[in-house]
Amino acid sequence: MSEKVQLKVEGMSCGHCVKAVENGVGELNGVTAVNVNLEKGLVEVTFDNSKVTTSNIKEAIEEEGYTIK
Repeated sequence: MSEKVQLKVEGMSCGHCVKAVENGVGELNGVTAVNVNLEKGLVEVTFDNSKVTTSNIKEAIEEEGYTIK
């Protein structure tokens, strides 16, 4: 089942940050789209909730060195 989650992420400040989050989250099995809004500090992820959880997505972002608000 497809689901969408929007997370407030702190610490992203440049294009490199955007790519790090997109790549880190995008590699998760079940993630179909990752949209990062650098100005607002938001990451919107579309995913299959039978394959990946919101917790997995948060962990992937935190592993890239960013903080979830």
